[in-house]
Amino acid sequence: MASTQGAAGQGEASEAVSFGDRLAERVASRESQVVLGLDPDPARLWPEALDRVDSAVDDAPRAGDASPAARAARAVAAHCALVIEATAEQCVAVKPQVACFERLGAPGWSALAETVAVAREHGLLVIADAKRGDVDVTAASYAQAFLGETPTPYGPVPGLGVDAMTVNPLLGRDSLEPFVSTARAHGRGLLVLVRTSNPGAADIQEQELMNGGAVSDRFADLVDEIGNAGVGTAGLSDIGAVVGATAPGRLGALRERMPRAVFLLPGVGAQGGRVEELAPAFAPGPAGGLVSASRGIVAAYEHAGDDPATAAAREANRLRELAWRLSA
Repeated sequence: MASTQGAAGQGEASEAVSFGDRLAERVASRESQVVLGLDPDPARLWPEALDRVDSAVDDAPRAGDASPAARAARAVAAHCALVIEATAEQCVAVKPQVACFERLGAPGWSALAETVAVAREHGLLVIADAKRGDVDVTAASYAQAFLGETPTPYGPVPGLGVDAMTVNPLLGRDSLEPFVSTARAHGRGLLVLVRTSNPGAADIQEQELMNGGAVSDRFADLVDEIGNAGVGTAGLSDIGAVVGATAPGRLGALRERMPRAVFLLPGVGAQGGRVEELAPAFAPGPAGGLVSASRGIVAAYEHAGDDPATAAAREANRLRELAWRLSA
């Protein structure tokens, strides 16, 4: 098993270990398939995060610290750190929604990098929810930014170094190939959008194709075809799929098409998905499904009447126990 720092891109010791094998080991050791979604809204952060930032600025003001972007980014980073600290023992990974950080400009990207580092310190894998997808040249740049490094005349510039990222297959196989090659070179993984959790997913993803099957079925076949070369000793591929927990009726058919893919299952909690309906995802074993919850964990205190950390830990543990029993 590669060290956590190696997997983070701070070394390349993880190159020989596939993403599927690293994930399977981490799931087994933590007895958890819960992925903590981090979608920080600067207007709805935990109060303690705001207090930390305001106190720091009052005690030691620095040039540029008073800008809205800088202060908001520090508050976002503090918020994410508090959530991770509260729930890390119940989770196997974090999934930061990249757009929630990017909207704050350069300080937001720094907050994202800081959040990745905090997750590493707590032994968690990191899945960048970026949903990138473009022509091959641009896809290669995205892959360098998240999974690898960018060569320059002045030396390589390391990327964020996440363990996996979400990608959009709509542009076809050639748009995925740069992500695949970069991920495999660094022992990382991809999670391809197949059947998403949003209400409008069926508008396109469930439309029937001329030759039979739905668009999501074709995406699933593509995931399986590309992932065949990346199956590790645990039987899981380094190319997985995003399959919304809000469409449990599709899980069985999609699992048949992707028997070795890791399923990232967003939509549990606030979007209405229920862990109890996700059994087909775990057919390859406990690490075959990753139950992702964001608002359901982070905002649990708004309904529970407890402090944010206590409520988040309780909800994360509830989901962990449900998923683990389902996959046993």
